[in-house]
Amino acid sequence: MRVGDKELTIGQLAERSGVAVSALRFYESKGLISSRRTSGNQRRYSRDTLRRVAFIRVSQRVGIPLSTIREALSNLPDGRTPTRRDWKRLSERWRAELDYRIDQLVRLRDTLTECIGCGCLSLGACKLANPGDRLGAEGVGPRRLMVEHPRPAPPGDDGDCCR
Repeated sequence: MRVGDKELTIGQLAERSGVAVSALRFYESKGLISSRRTSGNQRRYSRDTLRRVAFIRVSQRVGIPLSTIREALSNLPDGRTPTRRDWKRLSERWRAELDYRIDQLVRLRDTLTECIGCGCLSLGACKLANPGDRLGAEGVGPRRLMVEHPRPAPPGDDGDCCR
């Protein structure tokens, strides 16, 4: 079988996908893509790897962690190009996660200006947004903007900063 008919070398995959050879090796080391080895120990990738690499790149671009990408790709079939049905199943699993990420970005966009514009420049010290430093008791980091799971706001807290 000639390279190019059914399989791609790492250089061909890099050229076709627009991803550096080193990134492809990294993806493989993380279990995101796989290859077979020739008798000369050269990597050979099936053509469906092009779609997987595209999926990885787009997912990374919107901030999806590699561990989440790996989990999603593990649900796709090996050895054949995923069908529309395969991709549809994957997208249905990700819908809630993507909706949540979109909501976080909208919230950040809508509140960032007000929080900085109030003059205190710190949610930790802001008497309007964080009375009694109650967020500090919950842990480190930007507690309001980077929550793992949505929680209802405490009574009397409408979530608006400095309004």
